[in-house]
Amino acid sequence: MDVPLKRVAIIGAGLAGLSAASKLAEAGINVILFEAAPQLGGRARKVVWKGQSLDNGQHILLGAYQQTLQLMASVGVLEKNGLLRLPLALHMHESFSLKAKNLPAPLHLLFGLLSAKGLSWLERFAAIRFFVWLKTKRFKLSKDETLLSLLKRKNQPARLIKCLWEPLCLAALNTPIATASAQTYLNVLRDSFNQNKTDSDLLLPKVDLSALLSEPIAEHIKKHGGKIAVNSAVSHIEKTTNGFILNMAGKEATEFSHVVIATSPHHLHAITSQLDIATNTAFDYQPIYTVYIQYQSHIKLPNVMTGFTQGIAQWGFDRGQLCGQVGLISVIISAEGVHQTLSQQALADAVIEELKAAFPYLPSPEWHKVIAEKRATFACTADLKRPAQQTRIKNLYLAGDYTEGDYPATIEGAIRSGLSAAQLVMQS
Repeated sequence: MDVPLKRVAIIGAGLAGLSAASKLAEAGINVILFEAAPQLGGRARKVVWKGQSLDNGQHILLGAYQQTLQLMASVGVLEKNGLLRLPLALHMHESFSLKAKNLPAPLHLLFGLLSAKGLSWLERFAAIRFFVWLKTKRFKLSKDETLLSLLKRKNQPARLIKCLWEPLCLAALNTPIATASAQTYLNVLRDSFNQNKTDSDLLLPKVDLSALLSEPIAEHIKKHGGKIAVNSAVSHIEKTTNGFILNMAGKEATEFSHVVIATSPHHLHAITSQLDIATNTAFDYQPIYTVYIQYQSHIKLPNVMTGFTQGIAQWGFDRGQLCGQVGLISVIISAEGVHQTLSQQALADAVIEELKAAFPYLPSPEWHKVIAEKRATFACTADLKRPAQQTRIKNLYLAGDYTEGDYPATIEGAIRSGLSAAQLVMQS
């Protein structure tokens, strides 16, 4: 069978696969995107419940996510329509609050720390001293270590760790601070706080993630001649003289010159079982639980986004202020913890009780919905060896936030990986 000069298959229509397909289609390359599920987006997709469009996990983006913002612009999504941009402001309920100042980076953060509420002067100066030390080191460690060990080594007070560094770690890396990679954490700090002050802006989705990303990217792919096949699970790949054959149950085998595997790493072994790519993807995983709680329509929280440090809940979002879903609160619980031992009903009850304790005016809710992504992200642990995107087999590539790169498992990490894989295809 003769294969065209370039006929590219992408396996997996999460954000890595979608971004790779978008770039290749734009370049006029014959590309087909295969997705096993009936919907696109992978771990960043909508869930419809009680007539509401919810996300399978409430996401926080940052102004530093330049590849995400550029991709959105290229597929016609206006930031003002899809995202609420808030200058950095952290409100940790009854413990700590920080608001960035209107100054160039990193002064906006340093002066914000000086005026932070709920910290002693010792704690404020400790935070500033740590950040200045990071700048002198250019946010680069000679050897990776756990974030907790780094913070203790740099004499960060326990309360400062609890109120500031740990919540940021859970939000960015979805990995407990005792095992999280300090270097990956510093990469996020470097990009978010050290260049332009808008890089630290919080970007909160005003629409569901399918409408924000996967649907417009998919339309862009089709507009430029790419094809998308859902409900198309690839069982395995075979190497041929001219390229690769993709085998799918009940469908004719198809040959391609290049393949980008953009599935979750735990699916990689089965798909490549007949290939020798010698890639270790035996990652540990971390969960994300999102608890949606519907109150009466007049109910509001004091802020769009509120942090918690005393119980199970970590971050609460007022979706009425955020995206017009009045009375709806979403609560995020990142990484492993005691909440995993609870039933969904018990978890919802515990979160509702914590919200009531924080905001006594809250009435009994009308309904709740718990969405548990038990393998939401890979565990971004210290000194983790992540696979390169170029496999040992020519024209076979990997894409996904778990592949080699500076970022943890985030939307930005996935999109960077997809665009990088597409670039490798075009250079081959």
